[in-house]
Amino acid sequence: MTGLGAVFRPQLAPERLRSVARAADEAGLEELWLWEDCFREGGVSTAAAALAWTERVRVGVGLLPVPLRNVALTAMEAASLHRMFPGRPLLALGHGVQDWMGQVGARAESPVTLLREHLDALRALLRGERLTVEGRYVRLDDVALDWPPDGPAPVIAGVTGPRSLRLSGAAADGTLLTASTPPDGVRRARQFVDEGRSAAGRTDAEPHPIVVYLLAATGPERVRAELAAEGVASVPGLGVAGDAKAVAEAVRRYAEAGADTVVLQPTGDEPAPEGFVRFVAEEVRPLVP
Repeated sequence: MTGLGAVFRPQLAPERLRSVARAADEAGLEELWLWEDCFREGGVSTAAAALAWTERVRVGVGLLPVPLRNVALTAMEAASLHRMFPGRPLLALGHGVQDWMGQVGARAESPVTLLREHLDALRALLRGERLTVEGRYVRLDDVALDWPPDGPAPVIAGVTGPRSLRLSGAAADGTLLTASTPPDGVRRARQFVDEGRSAAGRTDAEPHPIVVYLLAATGPERVRAELAAEGVASVPGLGVAGDAKAVAEAVRRYAEAGADTVVLQPTGDEPAPEGFVRFVAEEVRPLVP
């Protein structure tokens, strides 16, 4: 079955999260995704609140920019979430928007190297390993978590380009793609991820799920306006506007292209975010196999 989720966008004030998270949980939504966009809302703090306010919905953060974070802190926060809410947190890491990283003095000369070192160290720490690392960016001296997760704690990479997608296949447990990715882009991403898995000898490892955002609204005007604002209005296959049937058909196109989970992303000016998550869970979900 194709996974289905929705995004709580940080254009909404943090105090709106509680009602949206509870609406998602009550409606049976599978996944609610949050963003750590500079300079709006913290990803871990909002994820912890959403998890505490709900009982069953999985809560994803897509994504945590690694230039902002010491890997030991990332591991401590991730492990705490997994121990308090087993099986429900979903954490994605990525390069971050380079202009934003520059604004805070955290731009890395080699973002790919930084992400690789962060992923390798984070996954090892979450497995309960003790690490001493002298990398270009990640440096750890005899570090281990006192409270590693009791069970699996998958780490997802939010990436776009071929080199980073190969890195995700080699060093992450899943890949997150932006709403600027059309179905053909999902196919290409799967190819690059599989190349990375093969090069790293991970073809016999656990499956590598691909999660993709899909911009969605009931009216076409808001979708067109947002795609234009993002500079991707000319890319075919992006976004969907219409009723539940139209949205479900778009989700199926992404699933056929290789997406394991499609997360519906409302426009930044969505007037009824609680209604949006209920729409996804109650009207779109029954139409998606």
